[in-house]
Amino acid sequence: MSEKHTASDTLVSFRGVQKSYDGESLIVKNLDLDIRKGEFLTMLGPSGSGKTTCLMMLAGFETPTHGEIRLGDKLLNHVPPHKRNIGMVFQNYALFPHMTVAENLAYPLTIRKMSKSEITDRVKKALGMVKLDALANRYPGQMSGGQQQRVALARALVFEPQLVLMDEPLGALDKQLREHMQLEIKHIHENLGITVVYVTHDQGEALTMSDRVAVFKDGIIQQIDAANVLYEKPVNSFVANFIGENNTLHGEVVAVQDQHCTVRLGNGNTVQAAAVCVGKAGEATSMSIRPERVRLNRYAEACENRLQARLAEFIYFGDHVRLRLDVAGQSGFMVKVPAGELDSSWKVGDTLDIGWMARDIRALDASVYTH
Repeated sequence: MSEKHTASDTLVSFRGVQKSYDGESLIVKNLDLDIRKGEFLTMLGPSGSGKTTCLMMLAGFETPTHGEIRLGDKLLNHVPPHKRNIGMVFQNYALFPHMTVAENLAYPLTIRKMSKSEITDRVKKALGMVKLDALANRYPGQMSGGQQQRVALARALVFEPQLVLMDEPLGALDKQLREHMQLEIKHIHENLGITVVYVTHDQGEALTMSDRVAVFKDGIIQQIDAANVLYEKPVNSFVANFIGENNTLHGEVVAVQDQHCTVRLGNGNTVQAAAVCVGKAGEATSMSIRPERVRLNRYAEACENRLQARLAEFIYFGDHVRLRLDVAGQSGFMVKVPAGELDSSWKVGDTLDIGWMARDIRALDASVYTH
C-alpha cells in the first residue's frame, strides 16, 4: 500500500473472508482488506471476479462462508442490512414509483422514527446536495434516468450514514451524463467526508473517482493502490492489461541485475526493462508499456530502448492519432501521437524508429490476459 495508516483510521475490515455458493468453488478467496475512514475505494474487476459479492456481504445481502467483516469495532456477519446504517445506491435506482421525490427521501428517515421537522430539514438538505430542489413533488416516472439516479444518491445520503455503498450506479446512463455524475459523486464525497465503497467494471470510472482502487480477479485482490500507481506501476500482467491501454511485448529474460533486466524479443532484439515479476535468466516474460510512453523517429534517439516498427494503421481520435505498429514480430502495438506532431508524409507500410526508456517498460509474469 502506498500510505501508512493505523487501525484507528480503519472503518471497515475484512479478515479471511471467503464466499462460496456451492460449498466447492470460492467466489471470494481469503480476503483481507481495510477500508479507511473518509476514503473513496473502488472495487474494480471483470464479471465474476468477486467485487459485487464483497459489496453484498458488506451490505448484509450475502453472508460470508468464512471470516469476519467489521464496521468500526462491530462484527457485521449476522447483522441484518437495515440495522447496519449503511447507505446503498444501485444501478436500477430502486425508487418507490408511488412516492414523490420528497417522500422517497423521507422514507428512510420515517422508519428511523425521526421527528417531522428533522425529516423536512434533512430532505431539503439532501435535495440541495444533488440540485433537485425544484423537483421535490415529482414522481420518479416523470423524471429522466439521470434525475432518478440523483434521487437514489440523495436517499442513500439523507440519513447521514458513515458508509455508502454504490453498485454500478451509473451503468444505465449515457456516456456524457455518466462523466458528469462521476464528478458530482466525487464532489459530494469530498464535501461530506463520508466513506464510499464503489463497484464498477469500468476502469476509466475507477481511475477518475477513487482515492484507491482494488483490482479483483478470481476472488482475489491483485493490487490495491492509488489510481496513478496502478496505472504507472502495475504489479502483474493482469493489472497492466485491465487498467488503461497497454502494449505487451513477449520475450525471454537474458539477465537480471538489481531492479533491471535484459529481455530478448522474438526477433532477437534485446530491451532493458524494470524487473517486476521476473526471477532469473531463461524465464518467459510479458512486458508492459503504455502507448504514450513510446517515442517515434527523432524523439526515439535519446531512448535506452530503440527498435524498428512497421506502420500498419492510422486511427483518428481528434486531439491525437493512434498508430498501430508491427514490432518485433508482434502486431497490435499502439502509439499515441498528438495531432500536431503527426508527420504528414507517413503512410501505411513505412518503417519507423521507435523508442522508450527502460524505466517505462515493466517485465511482468508471462501470462496473457485480454479484456
